[in-house]
Parts: sequence; C-alpha cells; structure tokens
Amino acid sequence: MSSARRGVATDEMKQVARDEDVTMEWLLQKIASGSIIIPSNNVRKQKIHNVGIGRGLKTKVNVNIGTSTLNVDPEAEVKKARTAVKYHADTIMDLSDGGDVGAIRRTLLEAAPITFGTVPIYEAYNYGVSVHKNPMNLTEDDFLKAFENNAKDGVDYTTIHAGITKEIAKRILQVQRHGGIVSKGGTITAAWMLKYDKENPYFEHYDYLIELARRYDVTFSLGDALRPGSILDSHDELQVQEMINVARLTRRAHQQDVQVMVEGPGHVPLNEVAANVRLAKSLIGDVPYYVLGPLVTDVASGHDHIASAIGAAVSASEGVDLLCYLTPSEHLALPDADEVKAGLIAYRIAAHAADLVKIRDKAIKWDMAMTEARRTLDWERQIALSIDPEEAARIHSRTGQHPGNNVPCTMCGGACVYIMLPQQRRYEKDKELQQAG
Repeated sequence: MSSARRGVATDEMKQVARDEDVTMEWLLQKIASGSIIIPSNNVRKQKIHNVGIGRGLKTKVNVNIGTSTLNVDPEAEVKKARTAVKYHADTIMDLSDGGDVGAIRRTLLEAAPITFGTVPIYEAYNYGVSVHKNPMNLTEDDFLKAFENNAKDGVDYTTIHAGITKEIAKRILQVQRHGGIVSKGGTITAAWMLKYDKENPYFEHYDYLIELARRYDVTFSLGDALRPGSILDSHDELQVQEMINVARLTRRAHQQDVQVMVEGPGHVPLNEVAANVRLAKSLIGDVPYYVLGPLVTDVASGHDHIASAIGAAVSASEGVDLLCYLTPSEHLALPDADEVKAGLIAYRIAAHAADLVKIRDKAIKWDMAMTEARRTLDWERQIALSIDPEEAARIHSRTGQHPGNNVPCTMCGGACVYIMLPQQRRYEKDKELQQAG
C-alpha cells in the first residue's frame, strides 16, 4: 500500500496486472485506496505466485487445512496443501491448533507456494495447552507473541479477532443465540476476556500489531468472531456491532499503510445473502470482503460444500472478493485430500459463476471457448477447458465411449444434436462466409 501511494509499481503488482489484464495506473489507484490488496510478506523465503484480491478482479478462492488437537498428521496436511495448489486454489490457510504448530506452519509454507494465511490465536491456544496446561491461562504477551511468530515465518495474511471487545463479550451472555459463538478464535478470546475481565489484547494493542504488520508487510484479515453459526442467528446485534468495530480498525490500519480485508459469515439464509454483502460494504467501505460460504441451510452435513457454494455464488456476485471454501466434512471431521479437492472445485465454480456477473466481458471468454468445443465435438478441447479436466476425462472415457473427436458421447449416442443436424457445427464458417459476402 505504501508503494502504491508513492506511485511505485512493485513486481507483485506487475504480476497481478498481467494476470488480471488491467492497467498499472488503475491497479495503483485501487491498492492505494485499499479496495485491492496483494498479500505478500517481505520475509517469505520462497517465490510465490501473488494474487490480487478486491473489486474489479477475479473472485479468488481460499482453502483451509490444518491439524486439530485430536488429529495431528503433518504429512496428511502437506498432501492437502499440494492438492490445493494442484487444483488452483488462490490462497491457503493453515488453521493448525494441534501438534507443533510452528513447525507445521513452516512445513506448509514450503509445500504451498501461493498466498498463505494463518490464525495466530490458534498458536496462542496451543501454547496455553502445552505450556500453561490450560488454554485460559494465556497472557496478553502470548496473544501478541503468536502474531509476531507468524509474521516472522513469512505468513502473508493473518486473521485477528480484534473487533470483539470486552463490552461485546459481556453482551454474549445476555443475547440468546440459537447456535452460540462458533468461531474458535472468537470463543477463545471471549472466554479469556470474561475470565480475567480484561480487554481483548488484539484490540488493546492494535497499534502494536500495525507496527509489526508494517515491518513484515503482513495483511490483516479482520476476523468475524461473532459470525452466525446457524441461519437462525443471521444478522443479530452481536454480528453487526463487531462489524462496526472492524470498520473503525480498518481505517486505522489504512492510515499506516497496512492492507486489510474483512471477514464475513458463516450461515445466512439465501434471501439474506445479498443484503449481508451490501450491509458489510456499507460499513467497511470499498475494502476486500472475505466470506466463508455462506451456508444457506444447516441440514446439509456431508454436502456442506454444495450448500455453501450456493451462497458463495450469490455473495460473490454481489461483491465478495475472496471465498473461503467448505468441504463435505464441514461440521463432521477434518477433511482429507479428496474432500479438499471437492470443496475447492465447488468453490471455483461458484467464483466463476459470480465473475460472469461482475466482470462478464473477461469471464465469458472461458464459456465461449467451451461452447465452441462442444458444438464442434472437440472432446480434447472440452476436457482441457473443464474446471476439473481429470474428472471430465474419467467420466467421458467410461461406458463404451468411442475415442477421439467428432463422435457423440454415450449420453445421446446417435441422437446427438450435432450429428442429426450437422449444419450447426459449421456455424462459424457459414457466418464468416456471410460476412465476407
């Protein structure tokens, strides 16, 4: 942000300008104002493919991985990270809170050369369990040290739950929520404040966090500690009050050239998804909005990647800039690598569907190429253009499919519309002849 405000185009900006087909002048203005961010820690060791997040750019997709206190398998997390990279995740977050979270984080940073995020409060929690023998015995310094450790390791962006204050935490006990507080980071922070009757260290020492973020060029992802965990709790007073605080914190960070994106819910009924985005943007301003889903129903266990991709397509079409995926294992267990892929593919579909609304002239080119390949029975091209070419090829090749191009698939066989009415396949050639005449 500091470079953009001085009119200096960095290598990261040049990469984003090429990827997004935008001018550098336009991009500099958007980064300087805070409406576009390029998370990129200045001490990260390996070269990564940086992405831009914000209005006017393609919708990005994040993949969450990480251990839990009941399942610590670093090799499995590395496999998930590689799966995320293989299937074109834009960013990845390590949510580990079990095992040696520092060592796991550094391993995953090496395994995933893409934009990388974490939630430092999970490291503080882990420290509380392993050292203090009780996660509630944390000190303020433990909160702050966890953030600094993540920054020093090269993490590009960090979720910090700075918007939940002691005053709001006390309201939690008075406001009846059907689903309660479902953010782990938010719950840890709220429980700590209520136990010690102290202010949130991330709120109390926000200026210190800004100082560290400036030093390492870490982007704040201001967390939604009070996001609804049920569609019954959507847009209650706790959620909105925290969002107002987050808007103020965003402005303070921008004053010091620190990049910010703001996180959103969660669980939102379909008829409220668009309203959620508009409400958030009215409060936080033209700042990148990072949303988990949202889930539009609470009954899709085992298929939450589908239920949330529905909400994700709507939210992104309304202006969400980064989508955080869900997997089929959401609410049930840690995902495996196959479930990471399933969630990522569902969300890449949602992101592209939204881009057909937001940046149609650019996004539609992919669909136009696929339409041409289908009309001409160019199977190689169809499979290559698919969002998941491996799966498309597997399905196409089964059940007696004739190999090669210019043949029907086994869905329609001889009743293929392009076989029965072959003139359709010459559309482009005929149109060119008409135009020439």
